[in-house]
Amino acid sequence: MSDAKTIFDAMIKRFDQEAAGDMDAVFQFELDDAEDHYVMVSNGECQLNLGEHDDATVTLSMDTETLAAVMSGELDGMQAFMQGKIRADGDIMLATKLTEIFPS
Repeated sequence: MSDAKTIFDAMIKRFDQEAAGDMDAVFQFELDDAEDHYVMVSNGECQLNLGEHDDATVTLSMDTETLAAVMSGELDGMQAFMQGKIRADGDIMLATKLTEIFPS
């Protein structure tokens, strides 16, 4: 099993400022088998935080294995959602941009 912090650290390193553009969003990750994290994207910058945000734009629930597979490009996020491996709440269309903002 992958360590959530390692996955998020790798994700943050791959942040594509251009793809994020003028996005202002909070991606909440509720992990079934690890601590929750959230990523704030604002003004062309991103910041990783531990815990829960009070007002997330979109909340994604999954296990670390699914997170690792989606962020590495091994698993298509929309496919994972359709298979029930990812549960989403909030601005679901924003979730589809995750792999653009954090390319593998």
